[in-house]
Amino acid sequence: PSHPHPLPSSPSTTPSSFPRVRSLSCSVSLSDISHSFFLLSPLFPLFPLYWVISMKVVCECGYTRQQHLEEATRPHTLQGKDWDPKKHVQEMPTDAFGDIVFTGLGQKGKYVRLSQDTPSSVIYHLMTQYWGLDVPNLLISVTGGAKDFNMKPRLKSIFRRGLVKVAQTTGAWIITGGSHTGVMKQVGEAVRDFTLSSSYNEGEVVTVGIATWGTVHNREALIRSAVGSFPAEYIMDEEGQGHLTCLDSNHSHFILVDDGTHGRYGVEIPLRTKLEKFISEQTKEKGGVAIKIPVVCVVLEGGPGTLHTIYNAITNGTPCVVVEGSGRVADVIAQVAGLPTGEITIARIQQALSVFFREMFETLPESSVVEWTKKVNIVRRRQLLTVFREGKDGQQDVDVAILQALLKASRSHDYFGHENWDHQLKLAVAWNRVDIARSEIFSDERQWKPSELHPVMMAALISNKPEFVKLFLENGVRLKEFVTWDTLLHLYQHLDPSCLFHSKLQKVLAEEPERLRSLYKRSSGHVAFTMDPVRDLLIWAIVQNRRELAEIIWAQVTGSVSQHAWLRVGQRWGSSQGGNVARKPSANSRWKRGARVFTECHRKDEERAQKLLTRVSEAWGRTTCLQLALKAEDMKFVSHGGIQAFLTKVWWGQLCVDNGLWRVILCMVAFPLLYTGLITFRCQRCRVLQATKGLLRVRAFFNAPVVIFHLNILSYFAFLCLFAYVLMVDFQPTPSWCEYLIYFWLFSLVCEELRQVALLYFSDFWNKLDIGAILLFAAGLRLLYPGRVILSLDFIMFCLRLMHIFTVSKTLGPKIIIVKRMMKDVFFFLFLLAVWVVSFGVAKQAILIHNESRVDWIFRGVIYQSYLTIFGQMPAYIDGRTGGLDQCSPNGTDPYKPKCPESDAIRHEPAFPEWLTVILLCLYLLFTNILLLNLLIAMFNYTFQQVQEHTDQIWKFQRHDLIEEYHGRPPAPPPFILLSHLHLFIKRVVLKIPAKRHKQLSKPTLHAPSVLSAVSGYGRGEHGCSF
Repeated sequence: PSHPHPLPSSPSTTPSSFPRVRSLSCSVSLSDISHSFFLLSPLFPLFPLYWVISMKVVCECGYTRQQHLEEATRPHTLQGKDWDPKKHVQEMPTDAFGDIVFTGLGQKGKYVRLSQDTPSSVIYHLMTQYWGLDVPNLLISVTGGAKDFNMKPRLKSIFRRGLVKVAQTTGAWIITGGSHTGVMKQVGEAVRDFTLSSSYNEGEVVTVGIATWGTVHNREALIRSAVGSFPAEYIMDEEGQGHLTCLDSNHSHFILVDDGTHGRYGVEIPLRTKLEKFISEQTKEKGGVAIKIPVVCVVLEGGPGTLHTIYNAITNGTPCVVVEGSGRVADVIAQVAGLPTGEITIARIQQALSVFFREMFETLPESSVVEWTKKVNIVRRRQLLTVFREGKDGQQDVDVAILQALLKASRSHDYFGHENWDHQLKLAVAWNRVDIARSEIFSDERQWKPSELHPVMMAALISNKPEFVKLFLENGVRLKEFVTWDTLLHLYQHLDPSCLFHSKLQKVLAEEPERLRSLYKRSSGHVAFTMDPVRDLLIWAIVQNRRELAEIIWAQVTGSVSQHAWLRVGQRWGSSQGGNVARKPSANSRWKRGARVFTECHRKDEERAQKLLTRVSEAWGRTTCLQLALKAEDMKFVSHGGIQAFLTKVWWGQLCVDNGLWRVILCMVAFPLLYTGLITFRCQRCRVLQATKGLLRVRAFFNAPVVIFHLNILSYFAFLCLFAYVLMVDFQPTPSWCEYLIYFWLFSLVCEELRQVALLYFSDFWNKLDIGAILLFAAGLRLLYPGRVILSLDFIMFCLRLMHIFTVSKTLGPKIIIVKRMMKDVFFFLFLLAVWVVSFGVAKQAILIHNESRVDWIFRGVIYQSYLTIFGQMPAYIDGRTGGLDQCSPNGTDPYKPKCPESDAIRHEPAFPEWLTVILLCLYLLFTNILLLNLLIAMFNYTFQQVQEHTDQIWKFQRHDLIEEYHGRPPAPPPFILLSHLHLFIKRVVLKIPAKRHKQLSKPTLHAPSVLSAVSGYGRGEHGCSF
């Protein structure tokens, strides 16, 4: 026995790209085998037919003379002696490795040819470091029949589905013989079916084929003959393979074991056994939990070699799963294993062997029968043997049988005097099989303490396994006990590197750990619990965009509505940072959860549900869930009927919401009508008709935001009328009393804007417009005639401010959003339009006018005239037949006339080519009027459709801003608002009287109560709207 392969005529050399692989071991390199000496095979006389037909001399190794190196065929002192692979075979650097493509099939993979003596550590390093395979959570070694065999279609389907499922869900490696026959073919087809039916996100199933190099058909195609000839193109020629075998195209990786022989099967078995043993001794650590990689042997059909493999596996403590119904050895073991232990006798074993090996058993020598019987007797070790029986014992799939076999084997080991339940749970978490954990681990046999689940809880969180987190919470884990400072520190230290926060948080954790630690309560130097552990864990989940984990944690808190709003804030922030956070399905699911909670609360008790909206949450920065929803721009949540009902109550203040608007306006004009019963109130005190409390009605009426809003509208219209009158009729060198009134009026507006500075002032577009208008007005005061121009422009800005009042209208409100978005469309459209305007304008100006030096007329000719042409104003002189000398200046000396186009003084005709300017004009109008303007219309239509689809949500969302503004505004309109400002200054600053008005929409202060007195302003005894 030795090593195989056809070799080139000269010693092979290592390709330049391979030294990295050879350096995997300091003393051993991945090698193949070269023949040094040729010896006639002593088996040759047994094959005279082969000798006569082929006329080839065969060596002991199985290769012909021509396939040996020239040096090996020379006479040598070893001729005539027994063939010894250690003396007659030499190792050389491997010449077959890299990528492989199966011609005509499209599948790709990686492969390497190596010596049978290659250390397992070198191979493992190659697989994990150079092939880039993740360390497996499980190793599945599939063995069985090497030749094609028949299985029932249903059993075949169950086996394929279960094998791939267990590999894909647990992150396992499947190891087979790698050839396109027998059980290896079954595994390959299972992987193929999974690949065709799965999505990209489900990942690749790692299938490693370990085969003998000397038995691979068409292996010459795998040898690197020249640089640039790879990937290797391998052809599966099953018809011409003879007694060799083809590689299976559905395997992802191949390890081809070379011992220098040709056509000799089983060479790879020792290396495969050692490699599997080495991998099973490796430890994989993830999430703070370390486990050794478990190995399981899956058996389909098989003969004597398979029986030997099973015997060795069970002897070495490796659990085996035997598929009953697949045939031969598998059925023998399944039949014997189904007997009670007392009934397993030599006679019964031999009877089973005679049934499934009928022809072979009759010719077996007695020694072989005894040996087979001894090996089958290994079934007595039931803890390491699991038989999968179709539709029996509650087993539906092979994957369950495989995992149950591993757990059963783990349970049989005695660690520290008790069953290794912890190890089983770690295995289940590593495999991500919560179904196995529920059925096999969390049973009546074992009662878990919450503290015992903390390590695996940590692993489940870090590994993003929400189903296990849910399972542990169901079995007693309390987040308030689990989440400590050290727990959070460990969680943040294991952030996913792809997380947006990763680099920033690592820097903070490295520089300021003690400062962060001070945020938590400690006892005797140890962290007992956090201020709000559930909140901290929820933030950690949101930071990494782990939606399912966040929802499970969200379900554990009491303030679910606030938590929902914070989820939306996190989603909004992640979207603004460019992260892949805002996904529609998750956003809709999250909204539905929060909406269902609030809907149920609102259905049971409307008043308490509205208090819930304004309840200050200590855990979330002393803010309310309504503020969080607004910060996240969660239009769906804000448009909820219960929230809109709350906003409507705030809008009407202490007035009953079913008062008609016409009644409000009528009482604004004639407030004595308040005592006629025209207006109804919700406040009990306002219903009392007593002379001593008559002013109470007036105060409640004029403090209502709806009244303040309409008073300000009337005041603003009066201001605009007065402003227009002064600009057009009474603009004197010395200001008149009307102009002074405008100054006073504007000063009151400035005071109101200053009052709002304490809030988030410049975040509002309308506030920016106010400041711009005020500053422009101040600039106009310093100048006379130019000042009138500036004030005229300022009047436009004040008129634009009127659009803000339309937000109260459900019809016109969304149109303001449409106009804003269309302005963005126009802005980007102008860049495209400018290309055509400038190009045409410069060309026209250069053709018509010679050396125009006046900058203003150059601008008019290039930009202004070209722009007006789009709207139908045709330029003069474009064809030399329009215009005259009275409309232009021949030498450009008249500052009020453009320079005349060039002309021929003798013939009195234009000197420029008229046909060219006409063509340019036609092309310009074609592209601008027809193409670009229609493109702009299409952009406007798209924007309109987008907003129109969400008209109701947009209006309800922006309605809040209007209500918030007028809810906190003094009741008197400008300019009388100065009296309110003076009153507030004396009351708050001089007398230090705290505010008593309701604070539904105001920002909470550091000393705000846990529940805002939001509803107190309209909710005390406010049941019904009867007068």
